[in-house]
Amino acid sequence: MRHWNAEEQKKQSQLIQQWKPWKQSTGAPSPKGKEVSKMNAYKHGERCAAIRNAAQFIAHCKRSLKDINECFSDTECQC
Repeated sequence: MRHWNAEEQKKQSQLIQQWKPWKQSTGAPSPKGKEVSKMNAYKHGERCAAIRNAAQFIAHCKRSLKDINECFSDTECQC
């Protein structure tokens, strides 16, 4: 990691104050860009709560089925 001396820090601070990156827009400016960006949530819908809950439920069912299968494959079931 780079270490800045006091003079470099002051110069960089002045440049950033002129640049003001925190005031720049990050959104899509054109209507076409807005159409594309509004679909981001749709494309990444697998992260929504309903899908995560369904995936957890499916994983639980798979584990349960595995346990049942192991129980019936034994000669003496302990269920």
